[in-house]
Amino acid sequence: MQHLFNFKTLATITLLLGGVGLSASAQDQKAFQGMEHLFTLPKGYVVQHTAQPLTMDGNLRESAWQQAAWTTDFVDIEGSAKPLPTYQTRVKMLWNDSTLFIAATLQEPHIWAYQTHHDDIIYKDNDFEVFIDPDDNTHQYFEVEVNAINKIFDLFLPKPYRNHGDALISWDVAGLRSGVSINGTLNQPKDQDKSWTVEMAIPLKAVRMGFPFNAPTEGTLWRINFSRVEWDTRAANGNYVKQQDAAGKDLPEHNWVWSPQGVINMHYPERWGYLQFTRQAKAPAFELPTSELRRRYLWLVYYRQQQYREKNGRYAASLAELNIAPQVDVAGKSNQLALLATPEQFTAILAAPGTATLRINDEGLVETVK
Repeated sequence: MQHLFNFKTLATITLLLGGVGLSASAQDQKAFQGMEHLFTLPKGYVVQHTAQPLTMDGNLRESAWQQAAWTTDFVDIEGSAKPLPTYQTRVKMLWNDSTLFIAATLQEPHIWAYQTHHDDIIYKDNDFEVFIDPDDNTHQYFEVEVNAINKIFDLFLPKPYRNHGDALISWDVAGLRSGVSINGTLNQPKDQDKSWTVEMAIPLKAVRMGFPFNAPTEGTLWRINFSRVEWDTRAANGNYVKQQDAAGKDLPEHNWVWSPQGVINMHYPERWGYLQFTRQAKAPAFELPTSELRRRYLWLVYYRQQQYREKNGRYAASLAELNIAPQVDVAGKSNQLALLATPEQFTAILAAPGTATLRINDEGLVETVK
């Protein structure tokens, strides 16, 4: 399937495959109808550079940590459709030329942890989770989980589970340093605790999987999100046990996140927040790049194609079948949207004069056409 087009060719293909679409203004009003939960704007955090050595003990005593900004409090993974979390969780970050530093404080009246080995399934406990996609393409991303006794579960995914990605659990964050401090007691149901704090240092090279490493420059953008798994528990024989329903099944966990996913699934990397690197002494306000707004229309094609295939057993052959207009307006500039498809595969392309062409395929891989 041919992927490289000039703008004139792309416009021709759009008209052939897309049919007569809605006007740009009408499309703006109707484009995301029925999928609004997947198109809320992700949150952004501008991470500041530091030269100060940081000790990974969970205490955050260093002046650099004191000056770093907290994120907004976590919300339910589905966003505003669900109530706010019972307990506060928030994160702050720093970086130097070799390392991304992450600190999180989790309010918790009952601190417990029973997973005691590296690469145990840590989310069986209450935990804190980090998800990183350095390339912002939804593939080749990383997950790190930690519980209140600083046991780590780290894994690499070549692509999301929805696209038949298999987690590489044997992968470890080479050089990871982490620490946890507890404001309370561990595994003691009879008393009330206050919080636990996790601190970790992730080497930037470790999230490249052997690909060439270049340190972030001013404005470099990564995708990142954080999740907190929280179980409903009760005390039994001096231990914490998970509450169960009438059938004896564990109640579902609570999933609280920094940037809402819109679905109960962390493995939608396109829904993660944005991490922007800066060396400026005063962090600039985060501004979402126009290129990210343009990508939303590629994701619209992707989601609609998944719905269409589930209903019809094949992918749609045209934008018209998906009820998507071939011309969309982004930040005041007209963009041409095209679809190339077979029953089993598709590629959607978005182009505008003087702007990089973007594309997405049926596996959700987003690329900039050079």
